Formats: sequence, structure tokens, C-alpha cells
Amino acid sequence: MEENKLSGNGCKVLVPEDERKSLKDIEKSITKRYRKKLWSKFIKAIKTYKLVEEGDKIAVAISGGKDSMLMSKMFQELKRHSPVNFEVVYLAMDPGYHSSIRKLLIDNCEYLDINLEIFDSQIFEVADRIASDYPCYMCARMRRGALYGKAESLGCNKLALGHHFDDVIETTMLNLLCAGNFKTMLPKLKSTNFDGIELIRPLYYIREEDIIKWMTYTGIWPLNCACMVAAKKTGNKRYEIKDLIKNISTDFVNVEKSIFKAAENVNVDSVLGWQIDGEKHSFMERFELDTINDN
Repeated sequence: MEENKLSGNGCKVLVPEDERKSLKDIEKSITKRYRKKLWSKFIKAIKTYKLVEEGDKIAVAISGGKDSMLMSKMFQELKRHSPVNFEVVYLAMDPGYHSSIRKLLIDNCEYLDINLEIFDSQIFEVADRIASDYPCYMCARMRRGALYGKAESLGCNKLALGHHFDDVIETTMLNLLCAGNFKTMLPKLKSTNFDGIELIRPLYYIREEDIIKWMTYTGIWPLNCACMVAAKKTGNKRYEIKDLIKNISTDFVNVEKSIFKAAENVNVDSVLGWQIDGEKHSFMERFELDTINDN
């Protein structure tokens, strides 16, 4: 019997089922074979941004894709070895998957020894009905809201999502080129609709290409988007931004790191305007204040 998995460029290819690595080898690979590219960066993000703290109860959101599968296994490793006392639950929401996709998700989690709690919704159907021209944005918002609600019902104070380094820089460029603002994807933030819950992104420093390499090594076929709606729609701007960054990286050395660093090094003295807590400010406020002080 054969099954699909990701190739180095993210495409699905057929591989023999017996190429799937054992659970022991998969778990060992995270802290050994891919320690520098995956595990060390995972720990760095957790320590730098204080993503996991004493007494936390963390809901790890599992879509079944490569990012969330890796994140769930790393949380298992962290739970085994960390001196920090925290709880973790593994959540998967079925937004209307085809039955074969749902089965693949469950089978993969069983093979990886992930104690999955799966719950149902009809988000694909609703998103298509209320935003049929471009349902992806609406779907993402609704899925996150559903995950927040489930995490809250389980007494969790944090929700972990599998956004990685490439997601961060693509979001930065997407906002700059398409929305006319400078805004990035933060490593953690407090929910505005669910009091007491923080969203955290432990894969913040990890490159997508390294996640693909790990997933290919495991021999497991992850879910891609698995969307029953958007597959019929036209292109996604995020994919265009991904291609743009890839293209300019051939002419600019370390351009990905520069985009990431730009969000850490904003010089407020040299921008036209900014927002704090939703309130807009202009450089003219500082300019006029400096003029008054000079006089």
C-alpha cells in the first residue's frame, strides 16, 4: 500500500507506507536530527516571549497540517522534559472535512500518539454562504473563534497556533503592500473576545522549509488546507507574497531576516504615523511639540 507525503517543495508524492518512520525515530528526530533547525528555535521562542509559564493550561490547535503536527510533537517533548509545570490538551476542529480527510487526521494523530480531542463545526459551509467570493479570511476568523471557545470551555488560558517564521514575514509584506500599514504577526497576544486567554505562536522562529524537511523525513502524509470551498476559488494573495519574497531573495541577501528584523527595529522618530490602542498619532504631534520646546 502507498500513501502521500510532502516533497521538499511542499508537493504531494506517493511513497511506500513502510517508509513511514517509527514513532520512536520521529520523536527522537526533533531533538537530535533537527535540533538546530526545529527544537532550538522552538525553545528560543518560548523563552524569549515567555510563551509557556508555570500553571498554564495550553490548548494546542491541530489542523492536521505539517505545522500543527510538528508543534504538537514538540509540546509533548517539552512536557516530558521541562521543569515548568503546565498542562496541555490537543484540539482539532472539523470545519466540514470530507470523511476521508477526517479519517486521515485521526489516523495520523493515533500513529503519532497524540491524544486528540476533536469537535465539529460547519464553518466551511457558513464561510462559503456569507463570503462566497473570498471565503478564506472569514473561514480563518471563524475557525479561530471556535478554537478559542473550545479552549475556554476546557479551562485553558492559552491557545497555541502553528504559525511559523515565513507566516510572520509574509504577513508583514501583505500588510505593507496590500493594506497600506506596517503590521506584523506577534508571537503572543491577548484575545479581545475571550477574557483570560492568550494566543501563542511557538513556531515563530522556525522556517517553513525545515518543517517540510522534517515532515518528509517522517513519511507521514499531513493534511494541506483540506478546504471544501476555496479549492474552487481564484488565487490567494498570500501565495503571491510568498512567491515575491522568494524571487527578491535571489537579489537581496538575507531578505527574509531583514523583513523579520524590520518589525523589531521600528524607529518612531522616522515614521509619518502610528497607532496605540487604536488611536492614531501623527509625526506632526512630535514635530510641533519639539518646536514649542525649542522656543
